[in-house]
Amino acid sequence: MVEKSDIRVVRCGGSKINLRAPIISYDSRYVLCTSGDLVKVYSTRTEEWIHTLQAHTNQITGIALNPANHLQVYSCSVDGTVKLWDFIDGILIKTFVFGYPLFSLYVSKKHEGVIFLHCPVTKKSEDEAFQLVAVNLPKSAEQEVEVKELKAVLFDISSNPSCTAVGREGEYIASANHLKLHIYFFRKQRTYSFSLNATDKKGARNVFTCIACHPKEDCIGTGHEDGKIRLWRNFNNKKECTHSTMHWHHNAVNTLCFTAEGTNLLSGGLESVLVQWHYGGDKKEFLPRLGGSILHISTSPDGQLFCTSHSDNKITVIESSLKVSAVIQGLVKGDEVLTDLMIDPRSKSLVLNGKPGHLQFYSLLRDKHLYNLDIVQQEYIYEAGLDQFEVVKAAFDVKGSWLATVEQRGKKSSDLEIFLKLWAFDEQTQSFVLNTSIAAAHEDQIMSMCFSSSEETTMLVTTAKDCQFKAWVQGSEADTQQSFWSCDFVGSYHNLRPTNCSFSADGSLLAVSFQEVITIWSPETWELLSTLCQPPGEIRDLCFGRLSCSKYLLGTTTKNLLCCWNLLTCALEWCSSLDVGTLLPDPLSENVAAFSYQPTHTDLFVFRPSEPRPLFAHKSVCSGKVHRAVFVPREELLARCDEGSQWLNRSQLYFLSQAMDLLTFSTATEDDRMLAASKRLVVDDSVAVTPFYLLLGKHRQQQEKPNTSNPVTHKPQLPQGSVAIKELLHTAAHVLPAASVLCSLFVTSLLISNTGVREEMDSSEQEMDSEKEEEDSEEEIEACDSQQELRAQGSVDEVTPKLSKAQEKELRKVRKTDFSWMTGLIDSKS
Repeated sequence: MVEKSDIRVVRCGGSKINLRAPIISYDSRYVLCTSGDLVKVYSTRTEEWIHTLQAHTNQITGIALNPANHLQVYSCSVDGTVKLWDFIDGILIKTFVFGYPLFSLYVSKKHEGVIFLHCPVTKKSEDEAFQLVAVNLPKSAEQEVEVKELKAVLFDISSNPSCTAVGREGEYIASANHLKLHIYFFRKQRTYSFSLNATDKKGARNVFTCIACHPKEDCIGTGHEDGKIRLWRNFNNKKECTHSTMHWHHNAVNTLCFTAEGTNLLSGGLESVLVQWHYGGDKKEFLPRLGGSILHISTSPDGQLFCTSHSDNKITVIESSLKVSAVIQGLVKGDEVLTDLMIDPRSKSLVLNGKPGHLQFYSLLRDKHLYNLDIVQQEYIYEAGLDQFEVVKAAFDVKGSWLATVEQRGKKSSDLEIFLKLWAFDEQTQSFVLNTSIAAAHEDQIMSMCFSSSEETTMLVTTAKDCQFKAWVQGSEADTQQSFWSCDFVGSYHNLRPTNCSFSADGSLLAVSFQEVITIWSPETWELLSTLCQPPGEIRDLCFGRLSCSKYLLGTTTKNLLCCWNLLTCALEWCSSLDVGTLLPDPLSENVAAFSYQPTHTDLFVFRPSEPRPLFAHKSVCSGKVHRAVFVPREELLARCDEGSQWLNRSQLYFLSQAMDLLTFSTATEDDRMLAASKRLVVDDSVAVTPFYLLLGKHRQQQEKPNTSNPVTHKPQLPQGSVAIKELLHTAAHVLPAASVLCSLFVTSLLISNTGVREEMDSSEQEMDSEKEEEDSEEEIEACDSQQELRAQGSVDEVTPKLSKAQEKELRKVRKTDFSWMTGLIDSKS
């Protein structure tokens, strides 16, 4: 029986931050970028993620600063809406509903209240014909406004938003498509078109790839497939139009951008080099080795910072002096992930292929890239078709003390180069250090590998196409006492090719599949214990059950069968007809997740090996195939989860879709908890969190909390929150007086009054004087007592009674008393 539940599939971070060009705020303090259906705001100084703008329901395809308000930003999405945000406080101001899927957004200072949208001709997002429309945003007091009036500006534009740009403060807008350049002048309401030949005698490839307009002059820069850059002038007259050519890039120019004042032109491409061309001259400067190929370039309005986004899902913040000041690294996602999705047992971070030749460690909790581990340790050359080493396999042991990696180069068996490397975790550097490198560990490609699940034994097993599986164990040299890894056993079965291997939960059994046969081995003696044969089909995946289901062994075949064997009886327990592409056991429960492929989508089934019926099923978790998946242990168990979501109580399931999106499953309990947490971070449920509010909130908590550590000391209380301060916090910044006027008044109100301090100081001085007098008098009394003792030494019979401490204290008080007033009284009576 499948339990009904309110579990839904959500993006969990790791989305592309390089889909569109990032933008920098007017004061160069923040950089904003698209990330799936979110807009993320980062600090340009600390690289930290500040907050997220979240309200869209689909991929965000464009962002632009509001020219009329420097603290606001527009965003457009495939969901057919444009939203206006206050990105400093993270507040959604207004939503404009269009009903069309939108793919980019452009704004102009000259056209206040007007935005330009890149959208398909029809309402279908898969339409290949695109147009540029102008929209006069309606002014309304409502939060959500429907827009019906659209004015077409240019037809048949390129699907690439980088091929459209607004020129000279909104005088015209230019768009390039294939071999044609279209320029629309708003004042004349006329379009000029120019075209280039596909090739010339020198073999040039003249297809347009990107465009940029000069902010002050009538000049348009265009990039082309052959790496050339053309500067177009006099384009307001078709006969007088001219263009000059600049060439440095050896491949296509991906992006162009003029600086704020137009003194320089920036370009980038496959070479990962930022090229700065001096406008009007031949001089150029370079900033090389920026990582992946440059996809987008943007500049800050004040000209202090540049920003580049790269193919390895990275944003680099660069100073105007061409010095890198910050790097914002997202989850690196190439064309495919060759390794499995793994969890580092120590840092609890997600580990998978990163930039070429590296493994990346990514924090799922903070949605932040932690670091890269260089596995290949060779410089990667960004050139198409070049055969280079790739990390194809990786695995952690149970404790996270060892990491095994496999790197290979070559597509043919005769040219194949393989390295098996074992990495030890170093406590001092808190990273992995290469311990053993084994060249040609197998004679053919390594198919799978896994560590023993026992904490007492550290063993690695690899299977390869050379019809062998090998067990590797840790040893040490007697002279140097340095540990290393060596081969302990080589196994085979009837010259069949092994495909998968898996250890039981306690590490006492090893299962190795040889095409259509599963063999069970004892790792202690390497004795073949049993063989399991199943209906026809080569074994595609293999795993043992956990906890109470550890006696079961699961396998999937190429004949679309899911089989379960009972290891106690060595018999087939049950079999189900299901095309399972990914089979994944939860390490903390008996649950097993199976992703089943359909022609257009993937379904999820969660079950226990003890019974063939699913505990949970979710149809169409994503379009296409699920390539990789992993169970991530939770730090805290889910509270108040229903029966249908019990399988998510201990671990959370993450998976990677065909579109390289990292997705997970979320319950209503988690959503409510996140919503409650977000509400706690808001002043009066309407004002977003700022550093000033956090400081003020902490101050208020200290006021409300009674001071029990020292109840005797009474300090002057700080001023309580007043109506004026609340109005100051809630009033918009543009209607407040100058900060210089408010600052002195506000700081004065926070100062502690000096009257109470002076009284406290005077009282403390008096107490110190009285204590000093008391000490002097005590010394005098002790001297007198010693003299009396010396006088009384002659009389032995007289016994002096010993006083208690309380009596001595009372006696000292009496002796200190001033009785001079009695002398005057006696004299007056006599």
